[in-house]
Amino acid sequence: HEQIGNRGTVTEAAGFNADTDAEKLKAAMKGAGTDEAAIIAILAHRTIAQRQRIKEAYKRTVGKDLAEDLSSELSGHFKSVVLGLLMLAPVYDAYELRHAMKGAGTEEACLIDILASRSNAEINAINAVYKTEYGKTLEDDICGDTSGMFKRVLVSLITAGRDESNNVNEAQAVQDAKEIYEAGEARWGTDETKFLTILCVRNRTHHNLIKREMSGSLEDIFLAIVKCMKSKPAFFAERLYKSMKGLGTTDTVLIRIMVARAEIDMLDIKAQFLKMYGKTLYSFIKGDTSGDYRKILLELCGSEQK
Repeated sequence: HEQIGNRGTVTEAAGFNADTDAEKLKAAMKGAGTDEAAIIAILAHRTIAQRQRIKEAYKRTVGKDLAEDLSSELSGHFKSVVLGLLMLAPVYDAYELRHAMKGAGTEEACLIDILASRSNAEINAINAVYKTEYGKTLEDDICGDTSGMFKRVLVSLITAGRDESNNVNEAQAVQDAKEIYEAGEARWGTDETKFLTILCVRNRTHHNLIKREMSGSLEDIFLAIVKCMKSKPAFFAERLYKSMKGLGTTDTVLIRIMVARAEIDMLDIKAQFLKMYGKTLYSFIKGDTSGDYRKILLELCGSEQK
């Protein structure tokens, strides 16, 4: 139960006392109004493991569920961030996947962002949590909610069959490229299953071939897989940038990445963001959000400088 990464902006709080934190959170919700600043000060500066201990202490001392109490006190995007912070990583991922498929329509971006970027071990944990929490498998829900090649790629990702080693066999790589090329250009249409096997199982590919041969969600997921292989921080930096640039903000994407990566690689994501876009992630968030929602995201983002 320690930190889940070592490149995060959120690190273990020194002199941590779960009972004291639980007491402060209880006080923050007492009487009329809510002390949002106190909630931010605690939750944005504790690791996921420490937040679990605060939840246990709250249950023990107050006799109630911390997430439920906060849920009834807070609202909007701020509430989404706070509730996300209280969940274990695979629980949050499973929750997000479930909500991306519930109701009318499917938030493909969520399925892509999570499934293309998580390791085999993380995928296994998500699968286990999903089954426990929702009574059916993630694969069942994905099969019921998506179709065609897109579905097949998602299923191949959740069976966690990716080769995560870095030893690239040159001759094999050339053979792969040849197979992709022949399946694509030398024939009408694309034998996408070959793309699929080569990509998901052997971990490498040719960017422009994907762009040329595919469209829509299928192209999105293949590009995401490739980008995550090259650099997860760069992949997330781009997703964050796209969630905020131009008019409006895709808050679901912004929240999901800020919550999920705060303890893992937020420092690297910030560095990539600056390198790729010449502006800080901090300044983007500041300009695109407001109120307590902005405050908690900026705390998760960490200092503007580094």
